[in-house]
Amino acid sequence: MRDTRYQIYLQPAFLICAIVLAIAGSGMSIAIKSFGVYLKKEPLPLKKSLDLLDENGLAAYRVVSKDKIENEEIVKALGTEDYIQWTLEDTGAAADSAVRYCLLFITYYELPDRVPHVPEECYTGSGYQKLSSDGITLEINKDGTEGKIPARRLIFGAMNSNVWQADTKFPVLYFFNVNGVYASSREDARIVLNKNIFGEYSYFCKVEWKFFNAKFGTVAYPSKEEAAAASQKLLSVILPILESQHWPGIKKEEADSSK
Repeated sequence: MRDTRYQIYLQPAFLICAIVLAIAGSGMSIAIKSFGVYLKKEPLPLKKSLDLLDENGLAAYRVVSKDKIENEEIVKALGTEDYIQWTLEDTGAAADSAVRYCLLFITYYELPDRVPHVPEECYTGSGYQKLSSDGITLEINKDGTEGKIPARRLIFGAMNSNVWQADTKFPVLYFFNVNGVYASSREDARIVLNKNIFGEYSYFCKVEWKFFNAKFGTVAYPSKEEAAAASQKLLSVILPILESQHWPGIKKEEADSSK
């Protein structure tokens, strides 16, 4: 008895469709290469490791501690080993100021295929609840030039406060640098990444920080105005170092395509 199972694949209509699809796929590949479109990005490492960030260039800020994440599962979830988690002290602030200390957390991704690990998820996963979220614009003075950085400000509180636990609320701020373009949220960072079709490389870096002051067994946190002013002071010191010594350069045409 004649086997007819494969006869459909020998029909002229099927063969024509298969040939057209093959030609189309080949043509698309040629077109992509011809127009300089990169669907798959190459890794772009830092100019210099974040661990080598110049402490002497931090002006009034003193590095109190440099902490590394000991739990390998957390590092895996973080998605990168290029990070620093430093506690800074603003020696120019008053001893009891709520912005005297800052926890600075910077993570870098040299081959971004996703944008993971934002504070919204990290802090809620640690037992806090997000009370509010809003975008802010920070006025930064970089080498005498004024610039504006979009950032996000989150307010967290304890999930279950009781009589023994103060109803403490604290702010966390962060932004992304994506291929030299600043973004204030994970969604905005993804948009910038997706726009960069003509760039051979892509990277992003998340800069996150939290101000506080521990005194007499309690922790004080700043108001919105205090946090904004302290953030502008901090970033005016940190960003020039990151931009000039650590973040890789992106060709102007590639950076423009990301905007």
